[in-house]
Amino acid sequence: MMNMAVTMQELSPIPPLLSNKKRAVAFTTPLNYAGRLSHLLQLKGWSPLCCPTIVVEPSPQTKASVQFFLSTKAQSNDNKKTPLEDFSAIAFTSRAGILVFSETLMRNEETPLEPYGDNFTVSALGKDAELLNEDFLSKLCKKPQRIRVTVPPVATPTGLVESLGVGRGRRVLCPVPLVAGLVEPPVVPNFLRDLALRDWVPVKVHAYETRWAGPRCAERVVRRSEGEEGLDAIVFTSTGEVEGLLKSLRELGLDWRMLKERYPGLVVAAHGPVTASGAERLGIRVDVVGSRFHSFDGVVDALALRWSASE
Repeated sequence: MMNMAVTMQELSPIPPLLSNKKRAVAFTTPLNYAGRLSHLLQLKGWSPLCCPTIVVEPSPQTKASVQFFLSTKAQSNDNKKTPLEDFSAIAFTSRAGILVFSETLMRNEETPLEPYGDNFTVSALGKDAELLNEDFLSKLCKKPQRIRVTVPPVATPTGLVESLGVGRGRRVLCPVPLVAGLVEPPVVPNFLRDLALRDWVPVKVHAYETRWAGPRCAERVVRRSEGEEGLDAIVFTSTGEVEGLLKSLRELGLDWRMLKERYPGLVVAAHGPVTASGAERLGIRVDVVGSRFHSFDGVVDALALRWSASE
């Protein structure tokens, strides 16, 4: 992962908790990002419950795919030109993609872009763009001034397309996940389609894998219902996480309706409109949607607003 401005959906108010009880908030974010979200939840005085339902990480295959575009060894001639020189831009839709490129660049002895040539654009979403720092750019090109970094004001794939402008037949490299054990959400196919409609020639490279965390990944959420602790909210930050949770529930002999019955006051929060749309497509009604989805602060603040309005 389309641009919705909704921050909350009106539902019947949930009963307030006793003041001496912390609100418990589960989240299905991959471990790569879990620390940031957990910290924000703790700052609100809530009790975070980490329950990753997908795994996001590179594999030897995806690392080799990225290396191909950044290495002169990929070319059969002797001009020391990397395949990346045939592109005009890189469009990162995720933090994971930037990290894989960064690690590959750090291992390589030479920069993949020559110091002289047409301007080269690197685009990323929200806080992910913080990784496009001086170190990253200097390893990408000996003359970082050749690189133009764009960050769309709206942190969605659609915003990313708009920030790149008209392609005029130029090529853009798109680091995307290789989805395993899950149905690929329409986010990436739609992103590539929108780039083509703007006269870009998108070329995708599988930079990392997104795969299901396994049949027991929802166990922590389920187990909590067997005691008296309860669960007040669950936060989804991608459509894949939603599918991963539903798959695990089925393996554990449950479904979403049964889980909701165990937690009648459960508030469902989505990181942004893309995730919210994906969740509802899978049959999960979303109560709260972060409007500032360039970072996790947006969904956490929207959840706090929901609860403050109900008390």
